[in-house]
Amino acid sequence: MKLSAATFYALLAGLFAIAIRDVLFEYEENGCSMTYMFEYPEYQRIRLPKRLQRQYPSYGLYLYGEGIYAEENKKLKLTGIPVLFLPGNAGSYKQARSLGSVALRKAENMDSRFHLNVFTVDFNEELVALYGGSLQRQTKFIHECIRAILKLYKDQAAPPSSVAVVGHSMGGIVARALFTLPKFNYRLISLIITQATPHQGPVLPLDSDLLDFYTTVNQHWSERAQELRNVTVLSVGGGFRDYQVRSGLTALPCPSDDPNKLSLVSTAVPRTWVSTDHLSIVWCKELVLATVRTFFDLVDPDTKQITEDPEKRMAVIRHHFVRHPVKIYDDTADDVITFSGLCEVWTRVLAPRLSYTSPTEPRTKYCIFPLSSHRKSYSHFHCQSSNLEMSSWLFGCTQSNGPACLQAVDLSWETELLPAFKVLTLKLDDYPSFSHIVVSASNTNAKQFSIDCEFFNEDSRIVSTPVTHVLSFGVTVSEVVLHPTGLIHNIQLQDFHQMYQAFTIRIESHCQTSQEGKHSIYRLRVPWFREDSFTTASGSSVTQISARLHSARPDNTSTASLQLHTSPGCRYTVTIRTSVFQVLGQILRFHGSCLPVYIAVSILLTYEGQLHSLLTTGHTVELGKALSASAKPYRVMPVINILLYLLSVGWLQAGWSALSLPPLDVPPLSEEGGDWSPLVSLLLFMFGSAIAYWGSALLGLSLSLLSVPLSAIHRPSTSPSSGRLGSRGQISLMVFLVVICWTTCGALALIITYLIYLYKVLRLQMSERTLKHVLNLAPRQSLGRAAGPGVCVKEGGGGAVEALGPEGSAVSCNGSDLVSVSVLEDTSEDLYLHLTLLTLLTLPVLLSAPSFIYWTKNLRYSLRLDPDPCWPVAIVLVISAVLLMSSSTASIRTSKLLKASARLQFPVSIAMVAFALLHLYRVAHFIALTLSLHALSCLI
Repeated sequence: MKLSAATFYALLAGLFAIAIRDVLFEYEENGCSMTYMFEYPEYQRIRLPKRLQRQYPSYGLYLYGEGIYAEENKKLKLTGIPVLFLPGNAGSYKQARSLGSVALRKAENMDSRFHLNVFTVDFNEELVALYGGSLQRQTKFIHECIRAILKLYKDQAAPPSSVAVVGHSMGGIVARALFTLPKFNYRLISLIITQATPHQGPVLPLDSDLLDFYTTVNQHWSERAQELRNVTVLSVGGGFRDYQVRSGLTALPCPSDDPNKLSLVSTAVPRTWVSTDHLSIVWCKELVLATVRTFFDLVDPDTKQITEDPEKRMAVIRHHFVRHPVKIYDDTADDVITFSGLCEVWTRVLAPRLSYTSPTEPRTKYCIFPLSSHRKSYSHFHCQSSNLEMSSWLFGCTQSNGPACLQAVDLSWETELLPAFKVLTLKLDDYPSFSHIVVSASNTNAKQFSIDCEFFNEDSRIVSTPVTHVLSFGVTVSEVVLHPTGLIHNIQLQDFHQMYQAFTIRIESHCQTSQEGKHSIYRLRVPWFREDSFTTASGSSVTQISARLHSARPDNTSTASLQLHTSPGCRYTVTIRTSVFQVLGQILRFHGSCLPVYIAVSILLTYEGQLHSLLTTGHTVELGKALSASAKPYRVMPVINILLYLLSVGWLQAGWSALSLPPLDVPPLSEEGGDWSPLVSLLLFMFGSAIAYWGSALLGLSLSLLSVPLSAIHRPSTSPSSGRLGSRGQISLMVFLVVICWTTCGALALIITYLIYLYKVLRLQMSERTLKHVLNLAPRQSLGRAAGPGVCVKEGGGGAVEALGPEGSAVSCNGSDLVSVSVLEDTSEDLYLHLTLLTLLTLPVLLSAPSFIYWTKNLRYSLRLDPDPCWPVAIVLVISAVLLMSSSTASIRTSKLLKASARLQFPVSIAMVAFALLHLYRVAHFIALTLSLHALSCLI
């Protein structure tokens, strides 16, 4: 039984390790270029009023500078555009150097017509993603910083009235929280750019302050959506490299019809096309360049400040972050183009397809496609060019003369830049007034490039194929063969819309002729969230793409697809196969934060099994055996599913709300997991059980190994759990720990209590080892329970020591001490129970660790953590743990509350799964309830 359980949990641990590996390591290599400073970076501290310095002693405001620019700004006579950088969780104010340095170089290249003044805030590297108590304080400090920044420009003829904000990680949510302040003027911020900010909710909801902060911010932006429409917000996620904040959380929770809010992933950003980790998104050169170009294009030439026109702000952002047309942004450009009409530069193309390679010498050339002969046969025109000059290249002719076009409309603004070339696809019915399409093949810079164009019917280029089932385990495949018929194809991936789905797409290309210099681009398109990813291939090749989603489809109106920009004359075979390892990774990526709940539930059910054994047989069992026997998912998950089903009934849901009961934390699994949420929950439960099993085994092994050297220097008592409950020492320890909890930090009191308990259990382990050594009991069956269970007796007046074995036979006792075997059995049972309680206490200690870290970092400013999310439950846990340290199975065996305590663990487990999946801090509350009842069992 023990071997089979270990094998089962070893298998689960292996699957969990595979999932961890997929989340932490299975992603593309870092494609970001590093940003470098050309001069030594300087951070000039901005002097704030003394009132603010006293109120926020650990915070600071700085101005970034380099070289001469830094020297010129020493007197703070600023004339630039104020931009405020907000660091995130444990972030440094020095992270602004990439943005500040690139902006400075950009201004120098523009002969300093205007420049950015990049300010940055020092938050003392607080862990605000895990401790929400300081978020409101940070928000109020930022409000004061914005006021102080704008005062620095008061001597200007046209001082700025607003500040642009760039927020990394939690800095982005703090930026949005400014609008919730009672006296905040919405006009102080017109533009917010957030990087890897979890807008949807906290990554780990470890305290109520953190959740309340998110609820306040998102509810305010939802209720005041109309008033906040003029605030432009861009949210950029890092993709799969960012395993700290998954990109689905970076989507802005705003109405879909708000034109001034945009969420996307860095893999979809033109001229970037890379995934970034949580830190590199700040310094990734490709992304920083896009951000700085956006700022400079947003400047109003009249005021030399960020434009106040929200439509222009969003147009510029879309230009650089959504669809780059390979042209310099210019909202004043005239779309009507007049040509010279010289016949020698025009080439009339009558065929439906063109493939052209320019010569190396400079040349002016235009290809003109008459539309009259193609409108009836084709629906679309597609063209791609490897010439990436920032210039117009495709036009719709409105006036022609013979083979030449005299006047045309510039269609180049509809161009889309891809990693290897630019493309433009036109629907012919949308341009009925055009007589011709003109493509510029001019080679003005003597660089060779290629152009491929074609007319095609959209229906012939769309192939729909179902993806393989998630339970196919990669055995079956879905295959599509594309013959060499065109430049662009779309494969619609039916039923690919759930977060747990993951596929390996293999694209094999066979080209009939040499494709030197030609590239194929494979684009995974997700229409409900801008998370497109691009893969480039050349010639005959085999390419593998990992197809995974950052967010589940919100409706049934769209389908993910694979868009292939192919090379002419090549045959493509596309196979789609379910990737089991990536499926596990997706489940962990989306729901890994729920694992502490399932770990706690497994330990609670284990504890229930031990108490039940103590109640029925008078003896308890070891943790591993109890866990494998009691921690069964079929005991918990059906009850949760029944509750979920019942609460879907309207009148039952109304009654539940009337009783002021909190909503269940289960629906997000259903929303993101679809019909497979029960299987997802089952897998998470088993992962939690495996972690509890091997975690407790590791703790027990560590204690056992640690007891070996300690036994040599510290002789343990043979009855370490025989301390009297309610003694003066216990009461003094309780008072001491409660005072620490009240005056300093609840997490500190918990850690001290845990260490003392750990020492008690270690002494218990040492006692068991000593007793086994004294009695020399290798096979336990050699000592029977017949004559007053295996009592060692001393015969006559001699020194021989014997033990009464089975049927009264005498067994020699090696040792000079007369020790009862029953003491060893009681000690072992005490160790089993205390090891379970210590494992259970480990969870609240770990969950409260961020509060402790925050308290230690701010200890020089304040002795007491305020607010302290842990102190109420910490007091209960501390008192209960102190009482339990001196308890024994003998005292619990005779308790009147033993039956009630054993029966309570199952409903507590149900309640924990129902109400703590999205509120991890409630885990400590449920554990406190269990431990306090156990402590009462020792007294009553």
